[in-house]
Parts: sequence; structure tokens; C-alpha cells
Amino acid sequence: MKSVKLTNLLQPLVEDLGYEFVGLEHGSNPKNPVLVVYIDKDEGIAVQDCEKVSREVAALLDVEDPIPGHYNLEISSPGLDRPLFTLEHFEQFKGEVAKISLFAPQEGRRKFNGEILGVEDGRIKLEQDGSEVLLDPGNIAKARLVPDYDNLFSKREEAR
Repeated sequence: MKSVKLTNLLQPLVEDLGYEFVGLEHGSNPKNPVLVVYIDKDEGIAVQDCEKVSREVAALLDVEDPIPGHYNLEISSPGLDRPLFTLEHFEQFKGEVAKISLFAPQEGRRKFNGEILGVEDGRIKLEQDGSEVLLDPGNIAKARLVPDYDNLFSKREEAR
């Protein structure tokens, strides 16, 4: 699991710089491999934060050389469609809607889209089509929050 090794290498550095290490994605596309490191902080992330973390992460990766060959490094805020990597993330965003893709099918499907109900016995509890489903975190290929744009835009209009 290259992601686990990269996380163990980069998480302490990002946290020492004063940021939350949200997680990382390492794309294995041979033509354009990309390592995306997601960071956050209470006040939000600015371009200067990404630049600062990028310099330090790039220097560490140059020294440790955990990824063979050429790749592009991106430092990013999690954004509105925040990726979910850990059980703690699913617990933190209980009540939000998530879109989840699995490696192997469960109950005849690989894609789930529903409200996060929390974590139960080390598995993610999700409401899918009116029933509760428990998903094994080791089978999750990708999970992201689904932004509620209607709610976001109505709050923006109320602020005016």
C-alpha cells in the first residue's frame, strides 16, 4: 500500500507546518502520474498555504524518493466535494451526503450515494435508497462529499 507509506511520511510534516493532513491520492496513470496532498485549516486554505506546503513536501520527497519515476505534485484544499479517507472523516461529516465507489461490488453495486449515518463496528453506515448499508472501509476506492449547492447559494443570498 503505497498510500499508507506516503501518508506516514507526509502527515507529520504537514501537521508540523500547522495544517490538517486530510489525505492523499496517488494516481498511477503512466502518462501523467499525480500525487495530490489535501490540506486544511480552520480559516481555510489560500494559495500561499499550498505553496508553503508544496515546497516542504517536494523537498522531503526529493530526499526520501518514495515514488519512482516522474510525477506531478499538487497541494490542494479539500474543496466543497471534500474527499473522505478515514473513519473519523465519516463520523465528522455524519448527516452529509457522500458519493462512494467500491473496489468490489457489495449488494450488487459498486457505487453508493446517500446520507452518512456514522460509523458502526469499524464500517461506514450509509442511507442508500431508504435502507441502511454498512460499507467496509478497505473496499472503498473513493469517497467524497456531495455539495448541497442549493443550500450554499441560499445562504449566500441571505448574507447579502
